[in-house]
Amino acid sequence: MASDLLSIGKSGALAARTALDVTAQNITNASTEGYIRRSVLQEEVSSAGGAGRAADISLSGVRVERLVRNADMFRQAEVRRTGSDSARANAEVSGLENIEDALEQSGVYNAVVGFESSLQQLASDATDPALRASVVESARTMTRTLNIASQSLDQAGQGLTFEATDGVNQINILSAELSRVNLRLTRAADASSDQTTLLDQRDHLLEEMSKFVDVATTFNADDTVSVKVGGVDLVANGTSYPFGLKTAANGTISFTINGDPVKPISGSLVGKQQALDKLDEIRTGLNSIASDLAAKVNDIQDNGVDLNGAVGTAMFAASSGTMITAANIKLNFEDGSKIATAPAGSPAGSRDQSNLAALMSGISSVDPAGKTDKLIFTISSAVQGRKVTRDALDAIASTAKITLSAQAGVSLDNEAANLVRYQQAFQASGRVMQVASEIFDSILGIK
Repeated sequence: MASDLLSIGKSGALAARTALDVTAQNITNASTEGYIRRSVLQEEVSSAGGAGRAADISLSGVRVERLVRNADMFRQAEVRRTGSDSARANAEVSGLENIEDALEQSGVYNAVVGFESSLQQLASDATDPALRASVVESARTMTRTLNIASQSLDQAGQGLTFEATDGVNQINILSAELSRVNLRLTRAADASSDQTTLLDQRDHLLEEMSKFVDVATTFNADDTVSVKVGGVDLVANGTSYPFGLKTAANGTISFTINGDPVKPISGSLVGKQQALDKLDEIRTGLNSIASDLAAKVNDIQDNGVDLNGAVGTAMFAASSGTMITAANIKLNFEDGSKIATAPAGSPAGSRDQSNLAALMSGISSVDPAGKTDKLIFTISSAVQGRKVTRDALDAIASTAKITLSAQAGVSLDNEAANLVRYQQAFQASGRVMQVASEIFDSILGIK
């Protein structure tokens, strides 16, 4: 009996020491990103009755069955899914805010309104040089403002594309590392500390990857994971496939895996893709405003005569290329006398303002101020609407993280209590072994 008692006490001490080691590991890694709390799963050691022992008294102590990672796969999947949605919404809102700032801070709406107002003032005296100079200056301001707005939109697009490219690079780094973790998992012993560490790395890499694109995971029997994006393999066993980005002529982006097109539905890359799509829409609208205004003004200029009695010339032109856009529109003359306010055939110095009236009517028909205001309202409304969605998705993602943290995170209070509990268990097992030794000594001392 003394021998059995000694074995039981020894097994208890070993199990308690292992539990103390695991508790210490939890405490020291409480702030380690991606660390999942461990616990020790113990089980009774059963044995059959033997010589000199009652058949119903077969006690052999305890043993450590395995280390347990306290993480639920469903909760982890929810963190990845909600985090991916949240990242998409945040990236889109950030991009849309830059687009909004590019339009509003350029002052393009005020510049267009200023140009229309200067023409209305010229109607009070079409021969006044000062009023004509004012029209020229307001036209110059408007063209430069359109140029600035277009440049600002381009810069916003370049920033989004740069960030998307960096995100693609990060995905490739993460997927390559995940494939290496898969290979190491195939060689790791079950329930070993090495395996639990690799599983932590695996899950952390998946969570980081989900911030860029939504990932569909399949966990295999050997704890390796296969990852698909948009139904296309990104990581399969020990192989990772290159994630790529393509930029179209209009600045929009699309994605590929191993050269094949893929369409993720969430993640920060999708948010940037959506923002670039909106940017193309806004840029197209701004270019349309500039080209329509220039075409209308130039046509009416051609149908009238200027203050010198000469046939009117185009007020606006393209600084490069042949098609006028917001990026290249420029003022074609600096002399206010070249504004064709009189109808064709009128003499020099004519006070007939028929062509000026046609000019104002023509500008009113294309309504550049109204379209510019609508363009700004469109992007502002999009920003406000996406912010509501973003805040809701952030709240959902935060709840999912809190739920997982309550299960998988390290609580220093709980671990401190475990230290006391396992220390007492270790001491009690030591006392059991001491009693066994004393009994054995007593037996040896019997004469």
